[in-house]
Amino acid sequence: MTTKTGHDLERVAELFHALADPTRLGIIERLRGGEQCVCDLTDMLETGQSRLSFHLKTLKEAGLLRDRRQGRWIYYSLEPGAIAEIESAVAAIKPRSTGDRRRGVVTPPFLPTRIKRLI
Repeated sequence: MTTKTGHDLERVAELFHALADPTRLGIIERLRGGEQCVCDLTDMLETGQSRLSFHLKTLKEAGLLRDRRQGRWIYYSLEPGAIAEIESAVAAIKPRSTGDRRRGVVTPPFLPTRIKRLI
């Protein structure tokens, strides 16, 4: 078993924090199909530009998104390396068994289905 350093654990917490919001998960879900203009994301998510900008900034600071400017618009896409980090973090915490039979305790699933579909 690999021991995580404090830095590794902080990084995993940063990634999970960035994913811990329904709007941010919606952004990630829409970007799974490829790059999107911020104007299209605003329409798809039916949200205001300032609220969307806050969530995009959070995801970008966590390293989950890339952006590029084309004219007056900014286009966002998923950062594949960050998605691989999430997969690795989930694999590292996955229980080896479904419960502790000695005490009759069953381990609940760690992540909601919506997050599991992203990775």
